[in-house]
Amino acid sequence: MTDTKTPPASATVSIPVRQTPTVLRLLESYALPLLTVLVYAFFCFFPLSSASFPTMNNLSVILGSNAVIALISIAALFPLVCNYFDFSLGANAVMTQVMTAGFMSTFGMPLWLSIVLSLILGTLVGVVNGFFVTRLHMSPFVTTLGMSMLLAGLLSWFTGGKTLASGIDPALIRFGSTRIAGIPLVFFITLLVALLAWYFLTHTPFGRSLYAIGSNPTAATLVGLPVTKNVWWSFIVAGFIAGAAGVLQLARVGSAAASDGGTLLFPALAAVFLGATAIRPGFFNVWGTIIGAVFVSVSVSGLALSGASGWASSVFNGIALLAAVALSTYLGRSKRRG
Repeated sequence: MTDTKTPPASATVSIPVRQTPTVLRLLESYALPLLTVLVYAFFCFFPLSSASFPTMNNLSVILGSNAVIALISIAALFPLVCNYFDFSLGANAVMTQVMTAGFMSTFGMPLWLSIVLSLILGTLVGVVNGFFVTRLHMSPFVTTLGMSMLLAGLLSWFTGGKTLASGIDPALIRFGSTRIAGIPLVFFITLLVALLAWYFLTHTPFGRSLYAIGSNPTAATLVGLPVTKNVWWSFIVAGFIAGAAGVLQLARVGSAAASDGGTLLFPALAAVFLGATAIRPGFFNVWGTIIGAVFVSVSVSGLALSGASGWASSVFNGIALLAAVALSTYLGRSKRRG
């Protein structure tokens, strides 16, 4: 008879789990805000920019231009959370900017109706993109890039290559130049939209379902989430927010001209991917995106006031986008493995 020994009931097999030290975890989450502060301080004391950069007027310009970029970043966030790109957001914002001006200057419509119709057009772009991607199963990259080219062409036809600057309601321009405590009003509007987006993405079943879809669409389908409907809605919400960004851009600059929207889209994408390295590293999140947008605006403004050539901002945006995509992808994979 073989004598077998049973291990005591209290004996357990423990598998060591590597945990990131608290200090490193905090550094990982807040490195981007810290870097933004350091970059701002650098340009404040850099001899070539120290005279004009640390002024209230320049801060107002930074936050005013940042407001539109940040809004488009928030718009891009909704489909990106589901792992879908929308490259038409910049062109969509330009479309609503041009059409709001065109409805007033060309068709003599009142301000409120011009804004409502433009927002409807921006939302319809999201509806069409979502339909092509979710119902026809077309590539989101090709679909939204094609939509961007289509909108740019239609706007060139509508404007005839001219800038729309007359006939715009002065109330809209006054709104765009209004400041509260020296800070542009449009920046506070962007913060309000960011707060609403944060609430919907983190505190509602719809927002949490978008994260679930982006993490594992097959598992999301198996647990009964309406994957197709929610992805479609993410494009619709993105289209509406991009349309609102276009209206704010018109209020800020007081004129509108046809373009492909690239000058708005690429800094916004850089902000989104930079934001995925902060606050919740490895995940697209609203507050990280806002910080990323501020970082991009501060850096571009500092370069411009330091006497950098016009191409420097494009080079910076390109480098920032590449670095942000690489870092956020790495962090995302690390979090999923963890």
